[in-house]
Amino acid sequence: MLEGVLITESLRAGSQLAGIPLQVTKLSRIKVAGAADDQPRLWTLLDFSADEREAQQLADQLASCLSTGTWYTDFHTATDTFVIFANKVFRYPRGQAEGRQAAQQHGRSVGIPEQQLDWQE
Repeated sequence: MLEGVLITESLRAGSQLAGIPLQVTKLSRIKVAGAADDQPRLWTLLDFSADEREAQQLADQLASCLSTGTWYTDFHTATDTFVIFANKVFRYPRGQAEGRQAAQQHGRSVGIPEQQLDWQE
């Protein structure tokens, strides 16, 4: 199984994620300290899981659904971490520093605050 978190406010208006069965494992609403200027202060977090065989297709679909700017989502399989931005997917072996650094650098380049570049491996 793959597991991840999606901030629902990060979805582009009119986008649709379909064809990949996701299981919602938790839904929560949080107040965010240090949100970027273009981000709301309240976020809805959707923790999910899915069949690991769907990982690349899910990453590609999420890349087409995310708003541009200061948003990303992530998930991981038993072996790989996926960090997804609008139209860009980073995939690297879990725990690999170089892969994580490349994804973080991209996040910085689109204005994501440093404290938000904290996904779990």
